[in-house]
Amino acid sequence: MSWTASDIPDLGGKTIVVTGANSGLGFEASRAFARKGARVVLACRNVEKAAAARDDILASAPRANVEMRALDLASLASVRAFADSLVSNHERLDVLCNNAGVMALPRRETADGFEMQLGTNHLGHFALTGLLLPLLKRTSGARVVTQSSGAHRMGRIEFDDLHGRRYYARWRAYGQSKLANLLFAYELQRRLENEGVGVISVACHPGYAATELQFAAARMEGAAWMEHLFTLANRLFAQDAATGSLPMLYAATVSDVHGGDYIGPDGLGEFWGHPVKVHSSPASHDARAAAHLWEVSQDLTGVRY
Repeated sequence: MSWTASDIPDLGGKTIVVTGANSGLGFEASRAFARKGARVVLACRNVEKAAAARDDILASAPRANVEMRALDLASLASVRAFADSLVSNHERLDVLCNNAGVMALPRRETADGFEMQLGTNHLGHFALTGLLLPLLKRTSGARVVTQSSGAHRMGRIEFDDLHGRRYYARWRAYGQSKLANLLFAYELQRRLENEGVGVISVACHPGYAATELQFAAARMEGAAWMEHLFTLANRLFAQDAATGSLPMLYAATVSDVHGGDYIGPDGLGEFWGHPVKVHSSPASHDARAAAHLWEVSQDLTGVRY
């Protein structure tokens, strides 16, 4: 039997934070969590879009418990403000879904001077998780779910040029950020185990799902031809965002998921399908690189676990 969102257990009494929840995978996951009774916090950069997403969820699940909070992962000040507010207003955090991301952008920098893809996809989530870890530790059975991508297989951590100041290639930078997501997820699990903490860290990827992620770079550059290309590719090859969100939902809720697991689609090349446990690249299991990236990430963000 293929696992679907209808198989999610009752989530009443649980609190779940989803970054990038106003559209795509984050929105679909948030709606599924809310329909199963969870209190869902939509953590979004654009509060107007977050409000629209909340209203959309409530339209289909009027009794859902949904709140929205501003979070810009490209700003450490915003990450700290979000974390402070959440800790002050919530007594528990059952699941943190590190979902938000950007893909293949022309070179940009975050408010703190990080390359935008590494800064948003990895460093922002690294800081957020560290700041919310005390709340996660106080919650029995808590999980951190980090969204990666099949693109991690083309990634390499360029420790001597992390921010692409000497050389920048957008897809190379994207692959680096997605590999960083997995190195972080696995290293976090090792450290949680060593500390004897009941929190687990799980990674996932959506396969090829049709979302707004593909269009950001094209719109940033005014490249209409690129928009048309992605539109055609999505129609021909992509699964919808609701199906793409299933690995994240599975990682967040299924009882036989363990720390260090990686969840992805079961179809050909892991591009499509229903969620199962899959395998990531050998580079993602490089414990030495993961430990080094951890220390670098602490130094860059100022967040020490």
